[in-house]
Amino acid sequence: MPWFRAVEEFSSESKRDDDPDQEVLPRVIEKTILPKITAFVESVWDPLSTSQTKNLVHLCSNIFAKQVLSKNECSRAREDLVNMAVLRMKKSVEEDVFIPLYPKSSVEDKSSLCSKFQERRFWSAVKLLSNVLRWDGIVQEDTVRDLGLSKLLNRYLLLNLLNTPPGPDSIEKCKKVVACLPERWFQDLTSGSTLPELLNFCQHLLHQVHGSAAIYVFISFFYSDETKEVILLLVKIKALRIAEDFIEECKLEDLKSMIGK
Repeated sequence: MPWFRAVEEFSSESKRDDDPDQEVLPRVIEKTILPKITAFVESVWDPLSTSQTKNLVHLCSNIFAKQVLSKNECSRAREDLVNMAVLRMKKSVEEDVFIPLYPKSSVEDKSSLCSKFQERRFWSAVKLLSNVLRWDGIVQEDTVRDLGLSKLLNRYLLLNLLNTPPGPDSIEKCKKVVACLPERWFQDLTSGSTLPELLNFCQHLLHQVHGSAAIYVFISFFYSDETKEVILLLVKIKALRIAEDFIEECKLEDLKSMIGK
């Protein structure tokens, strides 16, 4: 808006580091803009909406970049906004996520109403996982990991994955989950171990291919495409030690190059 651009220009004209005029824009953001955004987060934002979440995260990133207060001062309005976003996401995880578990006979037929409903609820939860993890870098990492991995993945999504028969459908679900994870989380992992919250997920990945990989022991030229997919997923989340042990156990020597061996 014109008034905002005018204030921004006024604050940037000063060349002195100690000029109080430089504080005008951060103060305006603190007193007027952040409280209004917080009210929208509380009353309007739907954490299940990808478009709304993308716009909100982009807005917060831009606003926070402009709102630089003095070194010894923290922004109470910014804390209120972030806390409200976390509160809304927690509420969404607790109230909006429901993935029913039906008897195997009820979901074997993919065209059945039970199977279709279960699938819709699963993919809705995956969308929420993706939206929660978009806040990485704005919300404290421990909080994002707790909401996204400890609560959503391990409490809801993994339960559905464990009840999905091994095969292409299950692998595709796992790929979508991994695609949601911020790459930044894995950049500094050097011990060959992935994040603690992903260990159960890694064990599920191995379960998907143990049967087909075992065949490789007897037929030296065979292994399934699913086996390759699982190794790639383990490498992407830096579960290198788990992938290496699996390759050694099943004597899949040809796949060692996938983990840099």
